[in-house]
Amino acid sequence: MTTKKDTVKSRLNPAAWVMFTSLVIDLIGFTIILPLMPKLLDHYSLTGGASISFLESTVKTLKEKLNIPEKFNSVMTGGVLGSLFSFLQFLASPLAGCLSDCYGRKPALLVSMVGIAASYALWVVSDNFILFVLARAVGGISKANVSLATAVMADITDSATRAKAMALVGVAFAIGFIIGPVTGAAFSAWGIDSNEGNWWFWPAMFSLTLTVINFGFLSVFFKESLPKEKRAKSLQLSQTWNLVNPVSLFKFQLADGISKKDLEKLKVLGRVYFLFLFLFSGLEYTLTFLTHLRFNYNAAQQGKMLLFIGLLMAFFQGGLVRRVKPGKEKMLALIGLGVIIPSFVVVGLSNSATALYFGLALYSLGSAIVIPCLTAMTAAYGRADQKGAVIGTLRSLGALARAFGPLLSSFVFFVFGAGPCYCIGAVGLILPFVLLRQSPL
Repeated sequence: MTTKKDTVKSRLNPAAWVMFTSLVIDLIGFTIILPLMPKLLDHYSLTGGASISFLESTVKTLKEKLNIPEKFNSVMTGGVLGSLFSFLQFLASPLAGCLSDCYGRKPALLVSMVGIAASYALWVVSDNFILFVLARAVGGISKANVSLATAVMADITDSATRAKAMALVGVAFAIGFIIGPVTGAAFSAWGIDSNEGNWWFWPAMFSLTLTVINFGFLSVFFKESLPKEKRAKSLQLSQTWNLVNPVSLFKFQLADGISKKDLEKLKVLGRVYFLFLFLFSGLEYTLTFLTHLRFNYNAAQQGKMLLFIGLLMAFFQGGLVRRVKPGKEKMLALIGLGVIIPSFVVVGLSNSATALYFGLALYSLGSAIVIPCLTAMTAAYGRADQKGAVIGTLRSLGALARAFGPLLSSFVFFVFGAGPCYCIGAVGLILPFVLLRQSPL
């Protein structure tokens, strides 16, 4: 029987809802560009410029040597550009986590917001490809707020509420990925998709405005979650290499002082997290190319598909993951992995909208479960002054996976097509499933 005391213990700290709101605002601004990206690349291709011309000529040369249809060119070009953001995020996330362990979460979050605002300001005036790439680079370096938000959730939760808080992060992603792309598509539908002038001005300005609002919101409503007495005493400069060295990250060397037994468990979780996101992010990134090339989906149909995925993810995360009991995260993560493997086979081989959407339903269930559960399991380790380093390392491994996953999947898609790409990815996802299942976590 659940007592009133148990109910109070399982209630989330108000700071969790502040972070949830901040993430939703941030992710709406972040995802607005998704349906606009093909049009942006077309615009810069038409207006020319040495940098994009070099990229396009490289892809064209590869296409001619491998005798690949020209329609696949955009897959490879997009894959290269899509990886840039995550690679820079990989460099920045653990550093931001460690700095927040020393100086507090709030200052680090606010600095991150300033950087994100600067990236959108550059996008507003990006009338050439160099400025656009610079805007994406500044955004990638500044995009540490997600790992910081996860560290905040770890600060303010215990074993009874941790999974619920991590699921809330997942719900924020789902909502952001519902509203953001739809908003971006709306800007396009309102007739701003001309190739003349800075047609991207209003969506870029909208993202910038949201970030300024987010900065003010955090300044007023977020109360520091890591008190001074629980902060790390200093950040040694000798640790800098460990922040960007993949070997050190896989060993969780930043989490100094954790017991050997717990450290081994963290290493397993890090490998599972990386392998899953490496394969998943690549397949996720090429999804819109698959539907465009195979089903000739336009922007509105792509938006409908993303809306379907986002709504299902929000439903599963809000109704299922938030209710998981402490200690059951591993079981649920295995279920998610078990569901997402066949989903990619179904999507990759689909030849009708019915088959596609059935595969996407499985995809939504699996993706809604795996990341929140793995994050909740990881957040259980370390003292208060180590949470930022632990979560920052995990998020950095995820960013590293997202930096190279799309490149590999885009290349396989580019060379062999969608079906083999998705089936190979599905087979690869068996590895993190087996690794997690056999590990005594």
